[in-house]
Amino acid sequence: GTFLNGKIHIGDKTFGGGRAGEGSSTGITEDLVAKGFEAGRLKTGTPPRVDAKSLDFSKMVEQPGDEEPSKFSYLKTTKPLVEQRSCFMSYTSREVHDLLREGFQKSPMYTGRIQGTGPRYCPSIEDKIDRFSSKERHQLFIEPEGWNTTEIYVNGFSTSLPHEVQFKALRKVAGFENVKFLRFGYAIEYDFFAPTQLRPSLETKRIENLFFAGQINGTTGYEEAAAQGLMAGINAAMKVKGGDPFILKRDEAYIGVLIDDLITKGTDEPYRMFTSRAEYRTLLRQDNADLRLTPRSHAIGLASQERMDSSLIVLEIRFC
Repeated sequence: GTFLNGKIHIGDKTFGGGRAGEGSSTGITEDLVAKGFEAGRLKTGTPPRVDAKSLDFSKMVEQPGDEEPSKFSYLKTTKPLVEQRSCFMSYTSREVHDLLREGFQKSPMYTGRIQGTGPRYCPSIEDKIDRFSSKERHQLFIEPEGWNTTEIYVNGFSTSLPHEVQFKALRKVAGFENVKFLRFGYAIEYDFFAPTQLRPSLETKRIENLFFAGQINGTTGYEEAAAQGLMAGINAAMKVKGGDPFILKRDEAYIGVLIDDLITKGTDEPYRMFTSRAEYRTLLRQDNADLRLTPRSHAIGLASQERMDSSLIVLEIRFC
């Protein structure tokens, strides 16, 4: 993740940390560099978390879920999603932008204290109002963090501005007039290793039996990191068992595109997966993922015979 020599930036304050409230991991990068690995520096950011009880949702636009939510699996073991929580949408304004600009002189993005490259497609609110200065407002997506919490993720307001600037600016957003902060937004710099140093199995070329997965390989987190973790785990197990590496090709899965891009092209910014990166994207669809990958999974012992039989029944229904 973001723990390797992690450095958190909030306004003119900088301190070590892997994420809020947790220390960074030190020494690992230096040991690997001493072994000949090439390391680099990346950056990401996160928005404030606020208390839902302090928000006025009547001033926002509700974004309900689908009336009939689609499932990620065709298996019959999952139940229909009956109860859902809505997200909401609000907007910044010229007044909000002016308040944010007041903190630019203390922003680590503009003082040069942040050297790492950030994700191209997740700009901070500072970046958005600076690069798109003609826009009078930007969308904010108000997302509940879970069923048993009042914590809200203010998507679209990623920032590393000083606490007082975040507080004053967000209070001018419709519905946030009485907002209570649970955690302020911040930026974080961290180490990564050039993914061209990896084999297709995600095993490192320099050290046998060492596998890398996640943001350490220069990707963004979440889906990209989870996909790599799955593949690295499979291949570590296959290595222990004396089996062949499990490699998905570019025409088989987006995971195949992701890993092939990383190990052949490398990256100098946090890599994110898009359908446009796949030349076989018309074949790589959510409605045939089970048919593409269940046989591969069954062949190495991950998918059960019952699941394989179920997939064959689905195949017969769809194409016969």
